[in-house]
Amino acid sequence: MSTVDSFAVTKADKTEANSPIRVLFISHAYVVGVNQGKLNAIAETGKVEVGLLTPSNWKALEWNRQFEVETPYPKIKIYTAPVIFSGRGGAHMYTPWHLWQVLKDFQPDIVQVEEEVFSLCTFELAIWSRLTGKPIVVFGWENMDRTLPIVRHWIRQFVMNTAKLMLPGNQDGANLLRQWGYTGLMEIMPQMGVDTQLFSPRSPENKNEEFHIGFLGRLVPEKGIDTIFAAAHLLEEKGLNLRIIICGSGPYEEVLKQEAQKQQIADLVVWRGSVRHEQAPEEISKLDVLVLPSLTAPTWKEQFGHVLIEAMAMGVPVVGSSSGEIANVIGRSDLIFPEGESAGLAAILERMIRNPTWRQELRQHGMTRVYQYYTHEKIAERLINLWQNLIQPSSNSYAMNKSWR
Repeated sequence: MSTVDSFAVTKADKTEANSPIRVLFISHAYVVGVNQGKLNAIAETGKVEVGLLTPSNWKALEWNRQFEVETPYPKIKIYTAPVIFSGRGGAHMYTPWHLWQVLKDFQPDIVQVEEEVFSLCTFELAIWSRLTGKPIVVFGWENMDRTLPIVRHWIRQFVMNTAKLMLPGNQDGANLLRQWGYTGLMEIMPQMGVDTQLFSPRSPENKNEEFHIGFLGRLVPEKGIDTIFAAAHLLEEKGLNLRIIICGSGPYEEVLKQEAQKQQIADLVVWRGSVRHEQAPEEISKLDVLVLPSLTAPTWKEQFGHVLIEAMAMGVPVVGSSSGEIANVIGRSDLIFPEGESAGLAAILERMIRNPTWRQELRQHGMTRVYQYYTHEKIAERLINLWQNLIQPSSNSYAMNKSWR
């Protein structure tokens, strides 16, 4: 029997027996247990058997830190294997022996690779898909048309010609895929959702004496934190009572402290330092607004802004710049300011301070939007619908080639 015939029998068997789809995820992002919430939500439905292959030797080069694979969810069958070029997002790859042993053991119906389309790891699985006839789904965050070596261009084309479904994490990424020549099925969604048990409202409204403006993330130039300081200077000149909470660490911290002095608001800034993910809800709950003032750089623009949906889930209003995907995540134009324009940010914050009724409307908007689009469970439901139509296509197939906003 040929590979194609074998795959057809597999699809027929799945339809007749209505047995769970077997989906193997492959991504370095899931070495961290808290990132596996989406996979667990999928497994909890009982419609999918979830496998995960993740590196046993992943190293974050930025922090010079080696990660141990975490296994908090017993319903996920986790495989680990060493990768070559650990820590390099586009260059790492599994040794063929280890990769094929995992594929042979788990026997997936679908493989979902959550690495970029030009990644060597994605290329390995595209080859497997070609040889077996089984579908590969590819998720990626890439949202800039950066210069690639000719080999990476060829890999990208090979993967796009092989993938049955592409899952760009943002609208710019979807536009790029079309620009690069991908003509197949596509759906925009983030890689991960929000754990709404961890990120849940703590109180109807913060009772701060001052209006607390918060930032949570890396302290690097492209995050635009100095825009918050310039906006705070404008607000203080109007006699408004506020405080700025900065949660995070990074190489730009000393420069930012100098900027706070320059803007004459240093006494208003509280530096919390690095915050672990499990501590984030406590810090976010102290805020009246969370601001993500990202600045587009030559090689980077905001790909999503996960902290936005964490704050929104907690009923904390959010404001963001026009960089990358931020406006699409927030879903309200009156909460977006042109990147780098402190006066635009100050105007939104002033309205928020002076109008408690509007703040309440924004809290409700954020929570509603998260439960419509961004919970682990909502993303799980959406993925299952997409997979079922790859394995069991029908005349009433799901409309996959669109944004889900």
